[in-house]
Formats: sequence, C-alpha cells, structure tokens
Amino acid sequence: MRSTEPGRQHRKVCSRGAATAAITVLAAGALAACSTGSGLKINLYVSPENNLQHVVDECTKAAQGRYEIVYHKLPRSADGQREQMVRRLAAGDTSLDVLGLDVTWVPEFAEAGWVEEWTGAAQAEAVRDVLQGPLSTARWNGKLYAATKHTNVQLLWYDDRVVGQPPKTFEAMMALAQQLKTQGKAHNIVFTGAQYEGLVVFYNTLVASAGGHILSDDGKSVVMDEGAVRALELLKTLTTAGITDPSLANQKEDEVRQAFQRGQAALELNWPYVYASYSKEKPQDLAHVRWTRYPSVVPGEPSRVTIGGFNLAVSTFSPHKPEAFEAALCLRRAESQKYQAVEDGLAPTIASVYDDTTPLDPTRPAAANNPTMQGQFPMKADILAALAHAAIRPLTPAYQSLSTVISKVLSPPSEIDPRATADELRKRLTDALNSKDIIP
Repeated sequence: MRSTEPGRQHRKVCSRGAATAAITVLAAGALAACSTGSGLKINLYVSPENNLQHVVDECTKAAQGRYEIVYHKLPRSADGQREQMVRRLAAGDTSLDVLGLDVTWVPEFAEAGWVEEWTGAAQAEAVRDVLQGPLSTARWNGKLYAATKHTNVQLLWYDDRVVGQPPKTFEAMMALAQQLKTQGKAHNIVFTGAQYEGLVVFYNTLVASAGGHILSDDGKSVVMDEGAVRALELLKTLTTAGITDPSLANQKEDEVRQAFQRGQAALELNWPYVYASYSKEKPQDLAHVRWTRYPSVVPGEPSRVTIGGFNLAVSTFSPHKPEAFEAALCLRRAESQKYQAVEDGLAPTIASVYDDTTPLDPTRPAAANNPTMQGQFPMKADILAALAHAAIRPLTPAYQSLSTVISKVLSPPSEIDPRATADELRKRLTDALNSKDIIP
C-alpha cells in the first residue's frame, strides 16, 4: 500500500494559460494542480483492450504534463478482474484511481462504498448525450457512480453465401438450421454456452425477450415468472435439436467467433467485435459477412438483448480524485469512443458518435489506413435499434452471486428440465440474495 498522499510534493500552482487548456470538468469542482512533468500518475485498472493504450496516451497528452495515465491490464476473465479489484479495494488500497467496471458491478461497488458518486459538473459531462440504456447501468439507487465507456448488444451474424434471408424469430432460426443440416451444409447455431457469464447473458436475453423477470424490479426478491420458464424451454429445445456445436458447453465468445469464421456454423449470436476481427483475420471474405437484429422469442415483438460493456468509476480511496474524474471523462469522451468503435468494434454510448462521418484523422482523406465509423462500424444502425429495446441484467449488489448460481444451474443447457430448473433457480437465487451458501 502506498501513502494516501503520494505525489503531493510534486504539485505546483499552474499558470492561467495552462489552466485554461486543461479539462475543467472535475468532480470536486476545482481545477487540478498542474506542472509539466509533475510525476503524478493516475492508475487505470481495466480489462485488456487492443487499442486502449492509444486512448490512454492521447488523454495523457491532453493533461499537458499535469499527470500521466498508467494503464494496468486486469486479467482477461471477468471473474479475475472483479476479484483483483475487490480484494484491493476491500483493503483500502490507495493505488487504484480509475476503475473499469463491468456493467453488472456498479451496484456492488457503490453499495460497498468503494466508488465515488459523480456530482456537479463531472456528472453533467458524464451523462451528456449518453444513450439511456447504457446510462442505466451506471446508476444505483438513483445516483450516478460511473461514466459509460462503451456498451454492447449482440447481433445475429451470418454468411450470405449460406443464409439468404436471415430468420426473424428463434423458431424460424431453428427451422433454417434444420433445413441446412438436411442439405448437408454448415448449419450450427453458435452462442456462448459455457458455464460462465456468457451463458447468463444469453439466458437473460431470452427471459427479457419473452417478457419475463428473474428478479423484481427493485432487485430485492426472486420472481422467475412464466417468461423465465419459457426461456428455459427455448434453451432446452435449442440445445437438444442437433443444431448446436458439440462443444457448446465449453464455448465462450472467442470460440464462437472462430467457429463461425472457420465456416463451421451458419448462424452466430455474438457481439459487434465479430466484424472488426473478421476484417483483420479474414478480409477476403468480409464482403459476405452479414448481420441483423437478434431473433425474436415472441413473434411480432422485438428482441430485448442484454446490454454489455464497461463503465469507468473513481475509487473512493484514490488520493487524486479531481485528476481521476478528469482522466475518466477523457477516456470515455466522444473521440475516444469513436476510436475504439472503429479499431476494436466497441459500441459507443454517446449518441452523436454514431452520426460521425469523419475519418479517424480528419486532416487526411478517408482510406484503408484512415477509416470512418461507417466503413468499420457498418452495423451501427442495428446496434442503435437493439439498444432502444435493450435489457439489463438484474441490478443488485449480489449480482456476482446470482450469476454464479445461474451459470451453474443452467450448465449444461441440454440437461435443463424447465419447471424443475425454474424451481431450483428460485430457491438458490433466494439464498444468494440472502448471502446463504454462495461463494462468489
């Protein structure tokens, strides 16, 4: 652990000119002290992202020497990320400044007192032009505890050489897969079926799309209504029809992506990064990659796809809160979100970014090495449409325990007994809410 006042000795009063150039939206309402080469470091802890370092470097430049943002990569698995931060925050570690939180962690971290509430000018900037679905994941009990970095909703991906007209419902999708199977063609429907958060996301989408609920709206009691049971029935049918990958129970996002990319599946339910990965790894076939909205569970009703993504929070124990709020705002500003949308396929949370037609470098014409949102993120209209009807995972400080229970009970999906599984989930989720017999 480091002292609660590290770097204080490096601070100097900044000139009026430097102050004017600085980002002035700070949580404390005060301008951060500044001096070139001050030695002050703002530690960012977030999951590994291919091009986030570029964004970090740009925001360090924007600080004009007042501080340097240091990107600490957390483990790749969500459980590993959360575990590392929880252990350090529980011990009051002052070396964490800006935290990258999965959208499901905000209630837990806020309730534990580990992250600061966003207020004043910082809050106003953090919510400006942000889509309502993603913004709801940054709030807890009516207060804002994070700024949205990027969002995510899954789409249905297909190859137009295999699938002509994409299915609009799950029933039609399963019928198409059976037809392709009869014809001896690639036919599998691939999605995240392993025992982890990806399976929970898939099930939550089915529940919401069926009009059901796992928990009450206030997150305090278990519901598991008829919509939740209908989702179990659909999951059972889908995974026992001979149209899913034999290794379904071990497949996570990247295994799913690679199976589709290798031509081993006809239909893929996955995140938008599929397009960016395909364009880099198999550009010769990119022209045949197509996408559409997630299929409906109830005919005539739009699917309600579970929101993913990350938010940025400021640690309660950070000794540099004004700078941390400033850095977080820069890391998720429109320019930053556009860059990561184009380079990494991460869906922006700021509405205006979707309408941006300029290349990444506005001083040069658009080209292969100077891409635009439209060129590298062509699925943006379908993402916006999905976000307009999106679902969120149950908001509760106990979400990690709930997720552990759901993924365990649903694995493998082929062994689900809808009514009995619903009863088991109802009991075990109630225990999880009451902190009984659960190891997160």
